[in-house]
Amino acid sequence: MRRHRNVKIVATLGPASSDYKMIRALFEAGADVFRLNMSHGTHDEQRARHAIIRQVEQDTGRPIGVLADLQGPKLRVGTFAGGAHDLEDGDSFRLDLDPTPGNGDRVQLPHPEIFAALEPGSTLLVNDGKIRLIVKTCGPDFANCTVVVGGTISNRKGVNVPDVVLPLAALSEKDRKDLEFACELGVDWLALSFVQRPEDVIEARALAKGRAAILSKIEKPAAVKAFDAILAVSDGIMVARGDLGVELPVHSVPPIQKQLVRSARAAAKPVIVATQMLESMIENPMPTRAEVSDVATAIYEGADAVMLSAESAAGKFPVEAVRTMDNVAMSVEKDPTYRSIIAASRVVRRETVADGIVSAAREIAEATNIKAIACFTQTGTTVGLVARERPQVPIIALTPLVQTARRIALTWGAHCVIVPEQQRFKGAVLSAVHAALTDGFAHEQDFIVVTAGVPFNVQGTTNILRVAPCDERLISKVDPG
Repeated sequence: MRRHRNVKIVATLGPASSDYKMIRALFEAGADVFRLNMSHGTHDEQRARHAIIRQVEQDTGRPIGVLADLQGPKLRVGTFAGGAHDLEDGDSFRLDLDPTPGNGDRVQLPHPEIFAALEPGSTLLVNDGKIRLIVKTCGPDFANCTVVVGGTISNRKGVNVPDVVLPLAALSEKDRKDLEFACELGVDWLALSFVQRPEDVIEARALAKGRAAILSKIEKPAAVKAFDAILAVSDGIMVARGDLGVELPVHSVPPIQKQLVRSARAAAKPVIVATQMLESMIENPMPTRAEVSDVATAIYEGADAVMLSAESAAGKFPVEAVRTMDNVAMSVEKDPTYRSIIAASRVVRRETVADGIVSAAREIAEATNIKAIACFTQTGTTVGLVARERPQVPIIALTPLVQTARRIALTWGAHCVIVPEQQRFKGAVLSAVHAALTDGFAHEQDFIVVTAGVPFNVQGTTNILRVAPCDERLISKVDPG
């Protein structure tokens, strides 16, 4: 099965998408990677969904990526006598460690680490930013605040602290258990929530022990400030606009999104744009025009993937949501201005031999009638470098490792093919040509570019480029080596 677009689609699974029929329908509609949200559902439910994904993969013969999204620490207020209270602008309100049910004057905030980081003037946001508090005085177990934006505050509502770096690890005890479960299950990507500093990513990587790639969710102002350092230690990035839009002025999110996407592209690491992309399709079979434009904007920016959350996990029209994203992507990528925008935002790097090889492959492909760029890879790094070039021709990623093929499913433009391990370049060229012909990228009179590394099956050795005819008999005749 070949996709006729470059951007990838990530679909979240949940109550609306948990059986074989629905998950296969989502894949056939265009989902390339499935997200297991560890904030919801039991381990048994996630294990069952993962097993179905692997069955769909086997039945369709296409590698499918699986991303486990860790919940991260959840900061919430305690409970109220009566369940809720209304706060008016200008009211005084106290947060403390006292577990006594709250009232209109105070409530418990059972997170001493927050009080340790607060200082007068700090902002506290409650219930997704609907209520805004400013700290007037504070200590190790309390914060006396003024209500700047009032509203109804009720049991267990979430709290955001946008303007301080909290002394909290990105991994809670639940996250550590979920991480180990997901790695044992065999997921391909781990999405790390509540990232504030590169050390958060390093800790998760140590626990994963190479069993899954680490994708950092950028959802806090501290992560935006430390983005370059976080990107350096991450395998991929998710622009998680939900919390970003709560903790930062909402008008600042679009330029931040553009900056993060460009930086991740320049680093040759996949980047997902997520949150509320087709939100109205949770209830309606058609999206709004604004939502379609939002998805299109992410694609024009060159994001590797766009993501559906509740739309596919709990919505009434999960297949229609995936199909809508697929249609938007194909429409955008057919637009002549898409290529000019992508080319204008391309970052050309030629710091290594591999950089030079993939850059030359793109230039040759675009200057001649080349039908595809085929690259052999052990870890997916070479495919990422080719994808960074955003070539106008398809990328055929060939690897003997199914784990690598599944991770590559998140990379822009990459069509993954699992091939036997090669020992000689001639065999590699034959495999590339066979894949190009079999999957409909080329015909016998066409040519493809093949990149590989010698010695074979060694990471980081991309050093060969060849223009090959798509005729296996001709290759055997002129290249006996």
